[in-house]
Amino acid sequence: MIKECIICGKSSLTGKVLTRKGLAKKKGGTGSKIARASKKYFLANLQKIRALIDNRPQTVYACTKCMKAGKIQKYTR
Repeated sequence: MIKECIICGKSSLTGKVLTRKGLAKKKGGTGSKIARASKKYFLANLQKIRALIDNRPQTVYACTKCMKAGKIQKYTR
């Protein structure tokens, strides 16, 4: 099962973390420069819940934004 919200399709994103070196120009330096960039994963706040989908209980991933908005109906016995 792919980690993706069943309602809105939100999933993880990739990006970079930049490390800067040097003194800023306004502090008297020659400006800050990018020294290195490493990869980072930005994960969505997904929760594994049992929900009613087509009147059947299923275990799915849903983001907390959709859960708070009431877009998904939780399954209770």
